[in-house]
Amino acid sequence: MPKLKTKRAAAKRFKATGTGKLKRNKAFKSHILTKKSTKRKRNLRKATMTDETNVKNMKKILPYM
Repeated sequence: MPKLKTKRAAAKRFKATGTGKLKRNKAFKSHILTKKSTKRKRNLRKATMTDETNVKNMKKILPYM
């Protein structure tokens, strides 16, 4: 069986926690920030866990994480 390639784009965006969950940053924080409230921008700064519905696919493209 050959080694599996990691999708590098995903590897740069996700980190594994100690328990094996996937941590990610939130989207919509790069531009067009003037119309977004301070509270919304502040909450977008925080990292969050990947939703359970996506974890199976993420583990497939990140085989060694």
